[in-house]
Amino acid sequence: MTFDVEQLDQVLLVASAVLLVAIVAVRLSVLAGLPSLLFYLLLGVVLGEAGLGISFDDAQLAHALGFGALVIILTEGGLTTSWQEIRPSLRSGALLATVGVAVSIGVMTVAAHYLLGFDWQLAILLAAITAPTDAAAVFSVLRRVPLPRRLTGPLEAESGLNDAPTVLLVTLASQGDILEHGVLGFVGVVVLELGGGVLFGALLGAGGSWVMRRVALPASGLYPLAVLTLSVLSYAGAAALHLSGFAAVYTAAVILGNTELPHRAATRSFAEGLGWLAQIGLFVMLGLLITPGEIDPTDIWQALVAGFILTAIARPLSVFASTVWQRTGLADMLFVSWAGLRGAVPIVLATIPLSLGVEGARAVFHVVFVLVVIDTILTGPTLPWVARRLGVSVAGEVRDLEVESAPLERLAADMLQIRITKRSRMHGVEVSELRLPPGASVALIVRDGHTKVPTDRTVLRRGDDLLVVTPRKVKDQTERRLRSVSNSGRLASWLE
Repeated sequence: MTFDVEQLDQVLLVASAVLLVAIVAVRLSVLAGLPSLLFYLLLGVVLGEAGLGISFDDAQLAHALGFGALVIILTEGGLTTSWQEIRPSLRSGALLATVGVAVSIGVMTVAAHYLLGFDWQLAILLAAITAPTDAAAVFSVLRRVPLPRRLTGPLEAESGLNDAPTVLLVTLASQGDILEHGVLGFVGVVVLELGGGVLFGALLGAGGSWVMRRVALPASGLYPLAVLTLSVLSYAGAAALHLSGFAAVYTAAVILGNTELPHRAATRSFAEGLGWLAQIGLFVMLGLLITPGEIDPTDIWQALVAGFILTAIARPLSVFASTVWQRTGLADMLFVSWAGLRGAVPIVLATIPLSLGVEGARAVFHVVFVLVVIDTILTGPTLPWVARRLGVSVAGEVRDLEVESAPLERLAADMLQIRITKRSRMHGVEVSELRLPPGASVALIVRDGHTKVPTDRTVLRRGDDLLVVTPRKVKDQTERRLRSVSNSGRLASWLE
């Protein structure tokens, strides 16, 4: 089969049109409060055989491309993760990604066998496929909900680390040799691959950042490419050594993203753009792979039952088993249980048994697809409401403003965006009364759609948006001071 220029023109025409529609869908998803994956999956279904007639049923190709997209998504997630913020939650995230995954798989395996009638192999596959949370869904949804780092940290760490053990489990279960070396042997393999992947990614990330700080590249655009290459190399190198490539790429990306590399802001923006491109391509491809007419009522019923068990029983038990040792509050446990967002990862994992020709894999794929869609519709839009009802949301939470600015990069500074909410006691406080750390200042106030450069006597009002520039070395101190004033007003230092 040949591929000529005319075919290339057709591919570029369709791909660019799909990409533009997908970019517009990002805005629609924000307005609807839904993760973008639903729009992309629907777009893939519309383009597929049931819609415009594009045929795509190559499970092996979908499996390979899906893994490639996940590497890019995890790279973007790692590069945009703050180590200082995630470090206190790393243990919780690691427990959720290991102990929590094990508990969830155990509960779902038993339920899938005895309630849904799957044989033991398919039951283990369904349990392992639906156990991991999705990094893309978690990163995109949680960043729109004002939550404390004690909650977002474990959830982000979990989504970055739990792909590794589940990929191994799904692969072994699909090959039918999951217990070839016994239970202890399997646990040992998981620990070796996961720990080895983290170590390999840490070494490559640290070594790569050391080199990049000392090598002057001739063009600024080469730095983002170098960081991306190092991240992909960590995945490929770990996989070549039979270690966890997903654990390696996330670890390497976290280290690279938290190192003072040249053109750091441009690198993060480049990674974010590639991350969106990977998400769009991945979800559209998975939508193409599904044929709605092949999904029968049995698949839908099994997906509803499996989704209920996963959300109401398996996920809460896994969170309890992972966090009870740390004296986590009940409200935090309940929110983390509800925020176990599924997305592309389970659907990609479902392509593994499909590509290996496991009997019954198509039915599992259909169940997983329906389960993910229903879970996303129910979970994504309700997260803000659940956070408010449980009392875990943070009013007036300080958030980094994603700004690509060369002067800020040269000054080693960060820009913070603060929204003064109705409950914030920052209302009525003068700018000088904020008493920010040396070097930090309120650069701009946006009030009623108009911008204003403040003076020391400018009085802050509810609904104001503040842009605060702070040296990176006092960023945490600046955030703590702003939160203190928001909670206690101008007398925060005295009251605290």
